[in-house]
Amino acid sequence: MTIYALGHVQLSMPAGQEERARAFYISLLGFSEVPKPAELAKRGGAWFEQGAVKLHLGIEADFRPLQKAHPAFLVDDLSMLIARLQANSCDVDTSQPPLDGYCRAHVFDPFGNRLELMEKVG
Repeated sequence: MTIYALGHVQLSMPAGQEERARAFYISLLGFSEVPKPAELAKRGGAWFEQGAVKLHLGIEADFRPLQKAHPAFLVDDLSMLIARLQANSCDVDTSQPPLDGYCRAHVFDPFGNRLELMEKVG
C-alpha cells in the first residue's frame, strides 16, 4: 500500500461567506469553482480547482482559522502573485527565508487561514 497523491485540501470558513471565498480564491489566486455534489452543496462552502490542485472550503459552526497549519501552493510567478495580493490589500509576509530551493511567502485568506506560496528557484 502506497499513498501516491493528495486528493484535496480542506479548509474551514464561517457560514455565509462563500462570496468572500470566491473573491479571494478565484479573483486573486486564479482558482475555478467546481460544483459540489448536490447532497454536500446543502451544507454551504465552496470547492475550487486549478490544474491538479483541489481545495475545498467547508462550513464550520465554531470556526477558528488555521494560523499555523497550512497548505503550501506551488506557483510559477511568486513576485507577480505577491504584487496582485498586495494591490488588493492582502497582508503578505515575504520575510520567510528560502526553503530547500524555493522562495516562499505567506498570506492569510479572508477568514484568517494561513496559506504558503512557494516558487522553485534555480
